[in-house]
Amino acid sequence: MNKFKFEKLIIWQDAMDFGEVINDVSQLFPNKEKFNLTSQIMRAVDSIALNISEGSIGQSNPEQRKFIGYSIRSLAEVVTCLFKAKRRNYISEEIFIELYNSAFHLMNKMAAFKRNIN
Repeated sequence: MNKFKFEKLIIWQDAMDFGEVINDVSQLFPNKEKFNLTSQIMRAVDSIALNISEGSIGQSNPEQRKFIGYSIRSLAEVVTCLFKAKRRNYISEEIFIELYNSAFHLMNKMAAFKRNIN
Protein backbone atom coordinates (compact mmCIF):
# COMPACT_ATOMS: atom_id res chain seq x y z
CA MET A 1 0.00 0.00 0.00
CA ASN A 2 3.05 2.31 0.13
CA LYS A 3 1.91 5.14 -2.10
CA PHE A 4 4.17 7.84 -0.68
CA LYS A 5 7.93 7.66 -1.20
CA PHE A 6 8.69 8.25 2.48
CA GLU A 7 6.74 5.16 3.59
CA LYS A 8 9.47 2.97 2.09
CA LEU A 9 12.25 4.77 3.97
CA ILE A 10 13.63 2.74 6.88
CA ILE A 11 14.54 5.95 8.70
CA TRP A 12 10.92 7.13 8.47
CA GLN A 13 9.64 3.76 9.72
CA ASP A 14 12.16 3.81 12.58
CA ALA A 15 11.27 7.40 13.45
CA MET A 16 7.58 6.46 13.55
CA ASP A 17 8.31 3.54 15.89
CA PHE A 18 10.60 5.65 18.09
CA GLY A 19 7.86 8.28 18.33
CA GLU A 20 5.40 5.75 19.71
CA VAL A 21 7.90 4.54 22.30
CA ILE A 22 8.58 8.14 23.40
CA ASN A 23 4.84 8.79 23.54
CA ASP A 24 4.41 5.82 25.89
CA VAL A 25 7.36 6.87 28.07
CA SER A 26 6.20 10.49 28.27
CA GLN A 27 3.02 9.26 29.91
CA LEU A 28 5.20 8.42 32.93
CA PHE A 29 5.99 12.11 33.42
CA PRO A 30 4.00 13.86 36.17
CA ASN A 31 0.94 15.95 35.29
CA LYS A 32 2.82 19.14 36.15
CA GLU A 33 4.94 18.47 33.01
CA LYS A 34 1.94 18.10 30.68
CA PHE A 35 2.41 21.53 29.11
CA ASN A 36 6.17 21.60 29.49
CA LEU A 37 8.47 18.59 29.10
CA THR A 38 5.81 16.13 27.93
CA SER A 39 4.58 18.54 25.26
CA GLN A 40 8.13 19.44 24.23
CA ILE A 41 9.35 15.86 23.83
CA MET A 42 6.23 14.90 21.86
CA ARG A 43 6.57 17.85 19.47
CA ALA A 44 10.25 17.08 18.96
CA VAL A 45 9.80 13.34 18.39
CA ASP A 46 6.92 13.93 15.98
CA SER A 47 9.09 16.41 14.05
CA ILE A 48 11.60 13.68 13.26
CA ALA A 49 9.24 11.65 11.05
CA LEU A 50 7.40 14.76 9.83
CA ASN A 51 10.58 16.31 8.46
CA ILE A 52 11.73 13.06 6.87
CA SER A 53 8.43 12.78 5.02
CA GLU A 54 8.32 16.46 4.05
CA GLY A 55 11.85 16.33 2.68
CA SER A 56 11.14 13.26 0.59
CA ILE A 57 8.22 14.63 -1.39
CA GLY A 58 9.16 16.46 -4.58
CA GLN A 59 12.18 18.13 -3.05
CA SER A 60 15.58 18.71 -4.61
CA ASN A 61 18.50 16.83 -3.10
CA PRO A 62 19.79 19.90 -1.20
CA GLU A 63 16.27 20.47 0.11
CA GLN A 64 15.96 16.84 1.19
CA ARG A 65 19.33 17.05 2.99
CA LYS A 66 18.08 20.18 4.76
CA PHE A 67 14.97 18.39 6.04
CA ILE A 68 16.99 15.37 7.21
CA GLY A 69 19.14 17.89 9.09
CA TYR A 70 16.00 19.23 10.76
CA SER A 71 15.09 15.66 11.74
CA ILE A 72 18.51 15.11 13.29
CA ARG A 73 18.15 18.35 15.26
CA SER A 74 14.74 17.25 16.51
CA LEU A 75 16.25 13.96 17.61
CA ALA A 76 18.90 15.86 19.58
CA GLU A 77 16.07 17.78 21.24
CA VAL A 78 14.39 14.50 22.22
CA VAL A 79 17.65 13.25 23.73
CA THR A 80 17.97 16.45 25.77
CA CYS A 81 14.39 16.00 27.01
CA LEU A 82 15.30 12.44 28.02
CA PHE A 83 18.28 13.76 29.99
CA LYS A 84 15.93 16.20 31.75
CA ALA A 85 13.43 13.41 32.48
CA LYS A 86 16.19 11.24 33.95
CA ARG A 87 17.55 14.12 36.08
CA ARG A 88 14.05 14.78 37.41
CA ASN A 89 13.59 11.07 38.15
CA TYR A 90 10.67 10.67 35.74
CA ILE A 91 12.39 7.74 34.03
CA SER A 92 14.84 5.15 35.32
CA GLU A 93 18.46 4.90 34.27
CA GLU A 94 17.63 1.67 32.43
CA ILE A 95 14.85 3.28 30.37
CA PHE A 96 17.08 6.27 29.68
CA ILE A 97 19.93 4.07 28.41
CA GLU A 98 17.59 2.06 26.20
CA LEU A 99 16.06 5.19 24.65
CA TYR A 100 19.43 6.94 24.38
CA ASN A 101 20.87 3.97 22.48
CA SER A 102 17.82 3.84 20.20
CA ALA A 103 18.17 7.56 19.50
CA PHE A 104 21.88 7.20 18.77
CA HIS A 105 21.20 4.33 16.36
CA LEU A 106 18.48 6.35 14.59
CA MET A 107 20.76 9.39 14.37
CA ASN A 108 23.48 7.32 12.72
CA LYS A 109 20.99 5.95 10.19
CA MET A 110 19.72 9.44 9.39
CA ALA A 111 23.25 10.83 9.06
CA ALA A 112 24.20 8.00 6.68
CA PHE A 113 21.01 8.59 4.66
CA LYS A 114 21.80 12.31 4.48
CA ARG A 115 25.36 11.63 3.27
CA ASN A 116 24.03 9.34 0.52
CA ILE A 117 21.62 11.86 -0.97
CA ASN A 118 23.19 12.81 -4.30
